[in-house]
Amino acid sequence: MKTIHHLIDGKEVPATSGRTSAVFNPATGEQTAELGLASVDDVDAVVASSKAAFAEWRSVSLARRTKIMFNFRNLVDQNTDEIARRLTAEHGKVLSDAAGEVARGLENIEFACGIAEHLKGSYNQNASTGVDVYTVREPLGVVAGITPFNFPAMVPLWTIPNAIACGNAYILKPSEKDPSAPQFIAELFHEAGLPEGVLNVLHGDKVAVDRLIEHPDVKALSFVGSTPIAKYVYENGTANGKRVQALGGAKNHMLVLPDADLDLAADAAVSAAYGSAGERCMAISIVAAVGDIADPLVEAIAERMGKLTIGDGTNADSEMGPLITKQHRDKVAEYIGIGADEGATVVVDGREQQFDGDGYFLGTTLLDNVTTDMSVYKDEIFGPVLGVVRCDTYVEARDLIANNPWGNGAAIFTRDGGAARDFQENADAGMVGINVPIPVPVGYHSFGGWKDSLFGDIDMYGPEGVRFFTRPKALTSRWPDPSTSSVDLGFPTNG
Repeated sequence: MKTIHHLIDGKEVPATSGRTSAVFNPATGEQTAELGLASVDDVDAVVASSKAAFAEWRSVSLARRTKIMFNFRNLVDQNTDEIARRLTAEHGKVLSDAAGEVARGLENIEFACGIAEHLKGSYNQNASTGVDVYTVREPLGVVAGITPFNFPAMVPLWTIPNAIACGNAYILKPSEKDPSAPQFIAELFHEAGLPEGVLNVLHGDKVAVDRLIEHPDVKALSFVGSTPIAKYVYENGTANGKRVQALGGAKNHMLVLPDADLDLAADAAVSAAYGSAGERCMAISIVAAVGDIADPLVEAIAERMGKLTIGDGTNADSEMGPLITKQHRDKVAEYIGIGADEGATVVVDGREQQFDGDGYFLGTTLLDNVTTDMSVYKDEIFGPVLGVVRCDTYVEARDLIANNPWGNGAAIFTRDGGAARDFQENADAGMVGINVPIPVPVGYHSFGGWKDSLFGDIDMYGPEGVRFFTRPKALTSRWPDPSTSSVDLGFPTNG
């Protein structure tokens, strides 16, 4: 059985806790590796390594940092297939989804390749006579990322490139469920020329997370995961004096107006709800069908669901893979029964689809006539379950988003310019799509929700990412009049 160790100073280092966690292939249910979990001493050793590396890395020229970033970008691009293979083997998503995840991660590396432009400060000459004032942005020091199972390559690449390009040393604590892809990405960074200790990988559970939160030499934390844990990390991290950005859960709504292109909306609902088995924080969970489009929309979605091929992600024909664990698969399946008991109409029941083997598969589910008091509406299910709420008016549908505790993403499908304009201005979410179901920003903008979807006030990656991983320093300098210099500068004298 393969054992996965920490990656410290570019070398594999076994955990000292004596505790391990099993890594499985969700498509087969077979254990594929054993993961060593960090002790408090392991965390302290990683932080010490990172702190030592930061002392030198912060002074490395922007030219050298940029060259390493370009090298890293090219290595990730060249190894897309290998990263995707590792993603599919441990997460279960189909290879096309896995390759798409790597592509979105590459956008963030490419943004960081322009770090010399992004770190330009500001300068005012002669703010007062002989006085110049300027502002620069400096790195924070040792920073850490705690990343989720659902995007084990992309989410680390939301933060690692910017953090390191800005001059920080970075500790990655990936999910215990699928650690091989992020570990390989870190190895590629070292191959690109990154000095030892600037990027370390620490494997662990709550013991590691709590020690990172309280360690005085860790200056910032980035987290992506469920809302309860995001809140825990934010509250405890800030209480320990750290800068924290913590992205939580979501219940993303897609409004479909009567004038919408039915085929476009139905295709979008299926891909956005069931892609990656619904294990995406930007997945569409609720379709708000307005007026008389509801019946034909539900019929069109159900028709398309019947054509989806669900199977092992390595199979080229598969369009959706398994869920991450058996426990999570069973929990999602329970929600289907809960929805039926609460009065929702089960149009398509994913529990009825049968699969060979011991993989963690579940068919896609469509629930109609969902209401806001149902558990299937209020809870983040994080699986291939789509609910339809029927609304009489656009305003009623828009208010669903405003009244929801989460505010990650929202989308509208319509041909009406006035409705689209109102939606983009008044939808109570941090990322909004107009005839786009999953409005994840490109790498040169920034990612972040509102309300319980984001704790902290700075979004991830892009310009906001540079802002998060640096702090401003304002400098004021006064120089003597050159005519009074003790060195003869050749200035003419009076008389």
